[in-house]
Amino acid sequence: MANCLVCAAATVETFLDLGATALANKFPTAQDLRQPEARCPLRVGFCHGCGHVQLVDRVPPEAMFTDYLYVSSASDTLRTHFDDLAATLTARHGLADGGLVIDIGCNDASLLCCFRDRGARTLGVDPAENLAEYSRDTGIERYRGFFGADTAGEIADRWGRAALITATNTFPHIPDLRGFVAGLDTALAPGGAFVLEAHYLVDLLDQLAFDTVYHEHVSYWALGPMMRLFEDHGMEVVRAERLPIHHGQLRVTVMRRGEGEVDAGVAEVLAAERELGIDRFSTWNTFSERVGRLRTEVMDCLNGLKAAGRRLAGYGAPAKGSTLLEFFGAGPDLLDFIADRSPLKQGRYTPGSHIPIVAPERLLEEPAPDHVLLLAWNFEEEILAQQAEFRRRGGKFILPVPEVRIV
Repeated sequence: MANCLVCAAATVETFLDLGATALANKFPTAQDLRQPEARCPLRVGFCHGCGHVQLVDRVPPEAMFTDYLYVSSASDTLRTHFDDLAATLTARHGLADGGLVIDIGCNDASLLCCFRDRGARTLGVDPAENLAEYSRDTGIERYRGFFGADTAGEIADRWGRAALITATNTFPHIPDLRGFVAGLDTALAPGGAFVLEAHYLVDLLDQLAFDTVYHEHVSYWALGPMMRLFEDHGMEVVRAERLPIHHGQLRVTVMRRGEGEVDAGVAEVLAAERELGIDRFSTWNTFSERVGRLRTEVMDCLNGLKAAGRRLAGYGAPAKGSTLLEFFGAGPDLLDFIADRSPLKQGRYTPGSHIPIVAPERLLEEPAPDHVLLLAWNFEEEILAQQAEFRRRGGKFILPVPEVRIV
């Protein structure tokens, strides 16, 4: 048993073991391949005390986030989502008159640009030095470092307290949850709100999205354990909304206890979780068994196509793809290359599996692949539309999750 990130009890039991894998966003260069690659155990556990699903083995954040190759602007879908999010929150929290918005894990500042364009003051918090340079032209101010109890005071002193703090796809990364919540209390103005978006445990279960598991994601959030975390620290969840982005996320609004009115949707989401058995260990044992069967089905499909003389490649080099490739055992002997839109990844190799990453235009060059494994399956519609010419020429995409489909 490991200690729980939420309740600190030594009651976390492993249900899914994905083996020892490379860090999912550390894409090596050709020169890096000459050196040994760090590998760490990747195991997921369930807390019998509070029901929180989390990693059993945790990698220090400094090893993963100070140099980071994922950029939000690579996805058209995500840029549209951020614009909608900024419009909603600007109206909901009255930010158009210059209220301060702090985005934790601001990445390339895509979300903050949307807030700035609607009249808010903005500040990004992110430890990635390379992304600070990548987004310099946006003009968004940035605090280079991690957010927590030890840095929130400095942030508040320099920029003031925030009317709104956001964290999109960042909250699952936080190992020191107590310090993080203490930092929120320091940095939020009276009546201020913290809004997070994160992959949702119910959708992970429904879609068999095991590839959401990698070392950056130390937590896999359901609303129940999240409510306990904030209640233990004088805050409360006042709004909970399910979202379609990334094939399923949860948006949660948190305020200090008594500063906001709790929406009826919170109880509805919580009741649905209990009905689905999210809080039972047996649910997650069954999930693990399904993952094992999926690996067999996908590899049988790929190996069968390869044996029939088909040329195979992959599309998308997200972190989730690194998990899938390593757990399935798919490498350059099976997939000729991975196409990805991000120039930061092109010319590098996938972590652990060491498949070369190229620009998407390679799909149309001879010899073109016959079948492409869609690793970024959570952006299926966007990618299939972008690659209409490849499909017109007869190319096929293989969707690996939650079941094998060829389109």
